Amino acid sequence: MSIQRLTAIARKELIQIWRDRRSLWIALFMPIMQMGLIGYGASLDIKHVPVCVSDREGSQESQDLLKRFQASVYFDLVGSVADDRALTAAIDSGRCRIALVVPPDFSRTLRDAGGSSVQAVVDGTDDNSANVAIAYAQAVISGYSADLRLDFMRQRGLGAQAAAPLAVEPRVWFNEDLQSRAFIIPGVVAMVMALIGALLSSLTIAREWERGTMELLISTPVRPMEIMLGKLVPYFGIGLLDAALCATIAVGWFQVPFRGSLVMLLGTAALFLIVVLGVGYIISVLTRNQLGASQIALLVTLLPTTLLSGFAFPIDQMPAPIRVLTYLVYGRYYVTILKAIFLKGAGPQDLLAPILALVVYAVAIGALAARAFRKRLV
Repeated sequence: MSIQRLTAIARKELIQIWRDRRSLWIALFMPIMQMGLIGYGASLDIKHVPVCVSDREGSQESQDLLKRFQASVYFDLVGSVADDRALTAAIDSGRCRIALVVPPDFSRTLRDAGGSSVQAVVDGTDDNSANVAIAYAQAVISGYSADLRLDFMRQRGLGAQAAAPLAVEPRVWFNEDLQSRAFIIPGVVAMVMALIGALLSSLTIAREWERGTMELLISTPVRPMEIMLGKLVPYFGIGLLDAALCATIAVGWFQVPFRGSLVMLLGTAALFLIVVLGVGYIISVLTRNQLGASQIALLVTLLPTTLLSGFAFPIDQMPAPIRVLTYLVYGRYYVTILKAIFLKGAGPQDLLAPILALVVYAVAIGALAARAFRKRLV
């Protein structure tokens, strides 16, 4: 292998990247755009759920309960409704996601029976938001109920016995504020690298065929391995630059905690880049068409990394056959590594299994990419 020939191919590829403003835009501006869109647009945190109220008693007790909802950051009281017809119209129009119905005998039942019930009508078109909103509402009502029970027991001289026999004192590690942004954004780094790496490298050989320069390239004494490395080295550098840029945006702008090692981050990024660049190169060799190659690259990298890597959906909650399938998705291992580095500060000894999986993928994909290209016209 000649370093001189490899450098010449790499220089040629850099010139093509510079002249192809579309590729340059994808390489430099798409990471910023994706980090911004997903960082601000993708959130599993549910706050300020609009709530309508149908208080059919209007007592001091019912107003105290509603004030609990008004004081919560998870709910916004947007108005009251007079009857079931108005309640249905408010839910159907989207003016509120939850409607609370306080029965007319609410306070009397509380005094006589020591308990009562409140109906919550929930818009279930978004099942995830509905489930979370129901859990928040139950927490507010449970807190109100506990306070009522405490007052009830104290009035009877049983204050010392009114404490709950068992309580949970949660202590959250790694993502102390339980912000979904800290869970999602590290995975965006993997998605950006998978998309850009495979998309750009899928155009390398296909571009030569479309522009009619493949014959000239084949006629040179450059070896296939030198062609592959020379064409991929520039994109490898761009990929590392994008990884550093995404990490900087995640930590500096979105305030995602970074507790790990920068060397560890860039080292695993290099392994992942070898995999995705090799995949894109193989696609480029086999397709010989830039449009087809880019579409296949999107299909092969973006969908698995988004759906089956744990980036957006917890793998533990997937059906068993799908969980088995996720072990074939190289993005799964890198997403696991990123979250552990960012949030846990994990080291190589903690991430030995996913790192070894990436090493196996890098060796296998690299070997296939090296054998994919042959210096012949057919």
